[in-house]
Amino acid sequence: MAAKIRVAMVGCGGMSHAWLTAAAKLKGVEVVALVDVAESHARRRAEEFALDRALVTTSLTEALRQARPDAVFDCTVPEAHTSVTVAALQHGCHVLGEKPMADSMAHARRAVREAAKAGKIYAVIQNRRYMESIRRLRRFIASGAIGDLTTVNCDFYIGAHFGGFRDRMEHVLLLDMAIHTFDQARLLTGANPVSVHCREWNPAGSWYDHDASAVAIFDMTGGLVYTYRGSWCAEGLSTSWESQWRLVGTRGSVTWDGGQGVAIQQVKKTGAFFSEMRDQPLPALRRSDRVGGHEGLIREFIDCVRQGTVPETVCTDNIHSLAMVFGAIESARRGRRVAIHV
Repeated sequence: MAAKIRVAMVGCGGMSHAWLTAAAKLKGVEVVALVDVAESHARRRAEEFALDRALVTTSLTEALRQARPDAVFDCTVPEAHTSVTVAALQHGCHVLGEKPMADSMAHARRAVREAAKAGKIYAVIQNRRYMESIRRLRRFIASGAIGDLTTVNCDFYIGAHFGGFRDRMEHVLLLDMAIHTFDQARLLTGANPVSVHCREWNPAGSWYDHDASAVAIFDMTGGLVYTYRGSWCAEGLSTSWESQWRLVGTRGSVTWDGGQGVAIQQVKKTGAFFSEMRDQPLPALRRSDRVGGHEGLIREFIDCVRQGTVPETVCTDNIHSLAMVFGAIESARRGRRVAIHV
């Protein structure tokens, strides 16, 4: 039997619960250290998950030296991602980190360079890629059943009363949440960003200190146009956390409510004022589809560590999703369309 992959959990706040719950289901993973600037948080997680033998510490350096992990799970705040990732990579560890990948493109590029230099995996936990419906939808679109995609629109409207650091955070919608949606857009379309024109604002009645609403128009590779409309202070008639989508192709269209609601119409016959359409079902899930949310993504990461393969959310790919976020922020700040560079 292969030895377990030894993991240090860095950052033991709210999101760490989902990570540790998923890791507990994987027989090939052993959590050997819990690290948090507030030791009480790390100790609470150790007790909650019966990690009696795990080192509990406030020092990442101590955890890397004493616990000797093979991999680090980085669940810290965005401002700490790069320092944690670089330290772990330089110590010879693989890293799976929370989104967003970094708090700036410069920091993200540094982490990518360090991963290449170390010859280790650095991946990001874009767990929404690992939903059943999005995998089925991606496969259907990639089949060409509605022709070439020309336009993709999505809406995200949720009135989220988090409290805590998000209420004080700048670019709270784009940086903390839209990274998920932008990454989903890249998965669904297979396209990467070229440029963006974005407007951010903070509506009257908002409980956030900074801009919590945004509209963005992205030019993507292949001539595709992708639009995003969203708000984190929209009370009532909420969309799903996965947004509501319309994908328009040269031979049909798809709408998706972010859950199980998918409608597909494909061109059956042209020639009249309106083309004759036919409804199409979404293909069934395949065993090869990557699913399972946090657990599925962590499982893939661990398998890649064992096998020396590359996970789907590796940093060299995920940096394109992050570039959409910072491109949108730059566009909103400048009040004009800007090019997106990775």
